[in-house]
Amino acid sequence: MAKAKKSAKAAKKAAAKTKSAKKTVAKKAKSTAKSTKGKAAAKKKLAAPRKPETQPVSRPATPTFPNTPAQRPVAYPSKATSAREDKTRYSEEELKEFEKLILEKLEKARAEYRILKETLNRNNDEGTDATSGGNTKVLEDGAETAEKENLSQLAARQQKYIMNLENALVRIKNGTYGICTVTGKLIPKERLLAVPHTTQSIEAKMMQTD
Repeated sequence: MAKAKKSAKAAKKAAAKTKSAKKTVAKKAKSTAKSTKGKAAAKKKLAAPRKPETQPVSRPATPTFPNTPAQRPVAYPSKATSAREDKTRYSEEELKEFEKLILEKLEKARAEYRILKETLNRNNDEGTDATSGGNTKVLEDGAETAEKENLSQLAARQQKYIMNLENALVRIKNGTYGICTVTGKLIPKERLLAVPHTTQSIEAKMMQTD
């Protein structure tokens, strides 16, 4: 009986050793597999081609030249100027505006002309009465004569101005108002508003003076 118990114990010990040996072998196999996988992954990384590193492109520096004059901006004609050059005649509304302005100036000019004529006639009558009255004293006509001449010049100038305004009204009716008689271009509206009876542009005036 004692021998049987001993042999049973020995068998149990042998079986326990065998199990522990199997566990050790299994652990070693797992660790070997992990190390193999790690080495394979490392080889793949080494074998994979590396992407070329992109280096920043250096742009050439802009050369600076000393004492270089700054470029002036190019002046292009404005839309209003080009539109005015394309026009050959003023519109009906614009012509009515000019007509109204000319009529106002014409009325004022005629009133001033009447005053000048009345003043001249009155001075002439006074001079005739003084002569017919037998006034023998030396006329103090130095100043009076100069005044009469001045009034006569003013009256003649005013009469010419009235005629120019009347001719401008005729040009409005004919549809030729505002066209320069020298260049054939349209006179700027600003000039016509300032001098409504003009027939020439500033450009034409400068050409004549040259």
